Amino acid sequence: MARHSTTATKHLARTSRHSKSAVLITPRQREILRLVSLGHTNREIAGSLDISVRTVEVHRFNLMRRLNVRNVAQLLRQALQQNLLPRNFGTK
Repeated sequence: MARHSTTATKHLARTSRHSKSAVLITPRQREILRLVSLGHTNREIAGSLDISVRTVEVHRFNLMRRLNVRNVAQLLRQALQQNLLPRNFGTK
Protein backbone atom coordinates (compact mmCIF):
# COMPACT_ATOMS: atom_id res chain seq x y z
CA MET A 1 0.00 0.00 0.00
CA ALA A 2 1.54 3.31 -1.10
CA ARG A 3 1.57 6.13 1.38
CA HIS A 4 1.54 9.73 0.29
CA SER A 5 1.14 12.93 2.16
CA THR A 6 -0.08 16.32 1.13
CA THR A 7 1.29 19.67 2.13
CA ALA A 8 -1.69 20.19 4.43
CA THR A 9 -1.01 16.85 6.14
CA LYS A 10 2.64 17.77 6.65
CA HIS A 11 1.59 21.17 7.99
CA LEU A 12 -0.87 19.52 10.38
CA ALA A 13 1.80 17.16 11.61
CA ARG A 14 4.16 20.09 12.29
CA THR A 15 1.59 22.29 13.99
CA SER A 16 0.01 19.49 16.01
CA ARG A 17 3.25 18.99 17.89
CA HIS A 18 3.32 22.63 18.93
CA SER A 19 -0.31 23.31 19.67
CA LYS A 20 -3.24 21.20 20.73
CA SER A 21 -5.64 23.48 18.86
CA ALA A 22 -3.72 23.86 15.61
CA VAL A 23 -5.62 25.80 12.98
CA LEU A 24 -5.20 24.74 9.37
CA ILE A 25 -5.47 27.38 6.69
CA THR A 26 -5.06 27.04 2.96
CA PRO A 27 -2.06 28.48 1.12
CA ARG A 28 -4.36 31.14 -0.40
CA GLN A 29 -5.67 32.08 3.06
CA ARG A 30 -2.07 32.31 4.28
CA GLU A 31 -1.26 34.68 1.40
CA ILE A 32 -4.34 36.81 2.15
CA LEU A 33 -3.38 36.87 5.83
CA ARG A 34 0.15 38.01 4.94
CA LEU A 35 -1.18 40.83 2.77
CA VAL A 36 -3.69 41.88 5.46
CA SER A 37 -0.84 41.97 7.97
CA LEU A 38 1.02 44.35 5.64
CA GLY A 39 -1.98 46.70 5.70
CA HIS A 40 -3.39 46.05 2.23
CA THR A 41 -7.06 46.66 1.53
CA ASN A 42 -9.35 44.03 0.02
CA ARG A 43 -9.17 45.86 -3.30
CA GLU A 44 -5.37 45.96 -3.24
CA ILE A 45 -5.19 42.26 -2.35
CA ALA A 46 -7.62 41.39 -5.13
CA GLY A 47 -5.57 43.34 -7.65
CA SER A 48 -2.24 41.82 -6.64
CA LEU A 49 -3.62 38.24 -6.66
CA ASP A 50 -5.77 38.77 -9.77
CA ILE A 51 -8.97 37.68 -8.01
CA SER A 52 -12.23 39.48 -7.25
CA VAL A 53 -12.74 41.65 -4.19
CA ARG A 54 -15.60 39.34 -3.22
CA THR A 55 -13.22 36.35 -3.24
CA VAL A 56 -10.85 38.21 -0.93
CA GLU A 57 -13.79 39.02 1.37
CA VAL A 58 -14.78 35.35 1.49
CA HIS A 59 -11.20 34.27 2.30
CA ARG A 60 -11.00 36.87 5.08
CA PHE A 61 -14.39 35.82 6.45
CA ASN A 62 -13.30 32.18 6.50
CA LEU A 63 -10.02 33.07 8.20
CA MET A 64 -11.83 35.07 10.86
CA ARG A 65 -14.34 32.27 11.39
CA ARG A 66 -11.61 29.62 11.73
CA LEU A 67 -9.72 31.77 14.22
CA ASN A 68 -12.93 32.77 16.01
CA VAL A 69 -12.30 36.53 15.82
CA ARG A 70 -14.40 39.57 14.87
CA ASN A 71 -11.95 42.17 13.58
CA VAL A 72 -8.55 42.58 11.94
CA ALA A 73 -6.73 43.37 15.19
CA GLN A 74 -7.98 40.12 16.71
CA LEU A 75 -7.18 38.28 13.48
CA LEU A 76 -3.55 39.39 13.54
CA ARG A 77 -3.19 38.71 17.26
CA GLN A 78 -4.65 35.21 16.93
CA ALA A 79 -2.57 34.50 13.80
CA LEU A 80 0.59 35.38 15.75
CA GLN A 81 -0.46 33.19 18.67
CA GLN A 82 -1.16 30.28 16.31
CA ASN A 83 2.17 30.85 14.50
CA LEU A 84 0.38 31.53 11.22
CA LEU A 85 2.45 34.69 10.79
CA PRO A 86 6.12 35.21 11.51
CA ARG A 87 6.89 37.43 14.51
CA ASN A 88 8.34 40.07 12.15
CA PHE A 89 5.23 40.13 9.89
CA GLY A 90 5.19 43.90 9.67
CA THR A 91 8.54 44.06 7.90
CA LYS A 92 7.99 43.16 4.29
